[in-house]
Amino acid sequence: METDRPVMPAAEVAPGQPPRTLPAWFADAKLGIFVHWGLYSVPAWAPTTGPLTEVVANEGWQAWFRRNPYAEWYWNSLSVPGSPTAEHHRTTYGADTPYEAFVPHFDAANAGWDPAAWAALFRDVGARYVVLTTKHHDGFRLWPSADPNPVKGPYHAARDLVGDLTGAVRAAGLRMGLYYSGGLDWAFHAAVTTDLPALAAAVPQDPAYVAYVDRQWRELIERYRPSVLWADIGHPRAFDAEALFAYYYATVSDGVVNDRFRLNPDLSPAAHADFRTAEYAPDQQLSPAPYEATRGVGFSFGHNRNEGDESFISVPDLVRFFVDTVAKNGNLLLNVGPTAAGEIPPGQRARLEGLGAWLHLNGEAIFGTRPWPVAEGTAADGTPLRFTRTDDALYVLLLDRPVSGAFALPGLRAAPGTTVRLLGRNAPLAWSQVGEAIELSLPHDLPDSPAHALAFSPVPERGG
Repeated sequence: METDRPVMPAAEVAPGQPPRTLPAWFADAKLGIFVHWGLYSVPAWAPTTGPLTEVVANEGWQAWFRRNPYAEWYWNSLSVPGSPTAEHHRTTYGADTPYEAFVPHFDAANAGWDPAAWAALFRDVGARYVVLTTKHHDGFRLWPSADPNPVKGPYHAARDLVGDLTGAVRAAGLRMGLYYSGGLDWAFHAAVTTDLPALAAAVPQDPAYVAYVDRQWRELIERYRPSVLWADIGHPRAFDAEALFAYYYATVSDGVVNDRFRLNPDLSPAAHADFRTAEYAPDQQLSPAPYEATRGVGFSFGHNRNEGDESFISVPDLVRFFVDTVAKNGNLLLNVGPTAAGEIPPGQRARLEGLGAWLHLNGEAIFGTRPWPVAEGTAADGTPLRFTRTDDALYVLLLDRPVSGAFALPGLRAAPGTTVRLLGRNAPLAWSQVGEAIELSLPHDLPDSPAHALAFSPVPERGG
């Protein structure tokens, strides 16, 4: 789980540390795919409580943890007395069946998994990077580490799932990132989390765990050379994050780290971050530095067999969420939760393919762009707008279907000879400057689309 807690500003550095320039590839990427996969994918069960931000705002954290819709929190949820997950586990597997009993089922299920199929799908959707959960809060690892778990021994997948996906992703031309839960590991400290104070108290502080986390991160870096270190729920107080970063940057010079090596300012030392990550809550304003918004296709990150289309974001809303994020200087890290066998459920796959179809026509307005000084606006007819730009063009993205024909964009001044295109159409559009607005003629046969993109070249000036 990734909690909605205070975060460091983007690209913040710890006191005394020199600033670091964010590698351009990350700001260019715009779309990544998050994959939550592990033992929790065997039961694949959670109540469909709703979005994190809404539940916490309306009912508080205790209600969230009792009815946690994040299926990857299965072990903790079944340990909460009276929770829906505990009742499901009792009636389905028996109250005395331990969580680690799922290990052989997971190993058998993923034996026939094809990582190249995932990589091809992610590439075709338009993603530029992938982040895989190598170890979630349950402590189970998706690679055969040379470093046994001091509590459970060889508590890891039989197959090197991290290595197999890393190779396939890179063969498809994408970058590979690795998630590792350093703040929570229920194999070491199975304290039941029922609220935020309990979450903070559940972070193991034992010196053996601190050393274990450091060794694990370094093993992942040495073996797989990830382009992203994606931490979660902070780290123990004694963990030397800065020493780890120095090793990482010496190994992967254009790698990036997120801001979740820190749980909050009171519980973990300040740590450098190349970018911050917001969960189910994209920025409301233009961010001064690139950031990352992450969310699941549904309410869970791990596969939840209870989720169907009614729980999944629609393709139009996903496209608009994505466009809004990019216009405000963000990347979208969109999560999929595969089954234990490595199948991406059809409803999740349909959302990826729908986003990919939109990007096939409109990716020019997304990839490699930077934010316009104003992230959003409104056309004269009330159509909501978002803006992106390159050195050569301004892109105006229409988040609703405009009225065909005459269409006015207030606050833009274009030079004579400016070319205006509707992405997906070859012919330029007729336009004119009328005061402080650009008026143009949209085709009468506009197709249905969650967002149409207009390209202006050269870049117009902002009007009054």
